[in-house]
Amino acid sequence: MSEKNEFVWGPATGVGSMPGGDARESARTVTGSFEHFPHLPELPARGPGADMIGRSLGLLVEMNAHVEPSGWRISDRPGRDTRRARSWLGEDLDALEEFTQGYEGPLKVQAVGPWTLAAALELRNGESVLADAGACRDLAASLTEGLRLHLAEVRRRVPGARVALQLDEPSLTAVLAGRIRTASGYRTHRAVDRQIVEATLREVIGEETVVIHSCAPGVPFALLRRAGAAAVSFDAALLTERDEDAIGEAVEGGTTLLAGVVPSTDTALSDPAGSVMGVRTLWRRLGLNPGTLAESVVITPSCGLAGASPAYARTALAHCVRAARSLADNPE
Repeated sequence: MSEKNEFVWGPATGVGSMPGGDARESARTVTGSFEHFPHLPELPARGPGADMIGRSLGLLVEMNAHVEPSGWRISDRPGRDTRRARSWLGEDLDALEEFTQGYEGPLKVQAVGPWTLAAALELRNGESVLADAGACRDLAASLTEGLRLHLAEVRRRVPGARVALQLDEPSLTAVLAGRIRTASGYRTHRAVDRQIVEATLREVIGEETVVIHSCAPGVPFALLRRAGAAAVSFDAALLTERDEDAIGEAVEGGTTLLAGVVPSTDTALSDPAGSVMGVRTLWRRLGLNPGTLAESVVITPSCGLAGASPAYARTALAHCVRAARSLADNPE
């Protein structure tokens, strides 16, 4: 059995982003809330370079980008925006290292996946990288190398951790369906062939333990499983009956589910047992063994918490932990 299939996941974790701009406070909150499965917080409120796209562009090797009014665009050399992204990531890693001294267990870090990055990053002419197959390949290769270096740095800083990489792919469904708009806005880019999408993801994943996250409808569970994802993270409220067979096959094939069941923006929360009721119902409908429920499902917020108040973010993380405990104690 491969190392990624032997990975032992924690019961609950976050998706990635947190409100505010204080790296130490966010790391303290996340590591204090998720004692068995912390993650590296992201703080997009700090501005360009801390956003999910800019943060991941800062990881690229031999490829640079800068901010234009329309978004991030490829450039010839590192500029202020890239340097800012790398500096903030360094601050975040410093804070994570401080609050994980002596930690041994699963740890998650996040980066944008190759297809969402290709949809968001502009070529020098202002069109999306998605318009150029060669540019997509170059971007994926640069990202792959950058991620390897990043994960090595995380492992150096937190040597007792078993690191899982989350690739955020909220645009993947739109890429597959040909719904990404061109720069003019009058038409859309051609749908990318599913085999190309799968092969690219497989190359980026390599031998790492990878979670693919998407909080969009229509997550392609089967494609992600074939590409080598060890886990899939999704907003449970967006599941439909059409997703159920693919989810059942994924679970039976050993794929872990990171189920987003706690709302990611301020709202009144139900009791923890109520939050996971839908997961239990899905398990029964699929005829899966209730005894495997807690082993196969990690509880998370529905998406990142950047849009939440700091008080609600703390409450939501604690609620995820209580909901996961409820799921383990009462799987049926």
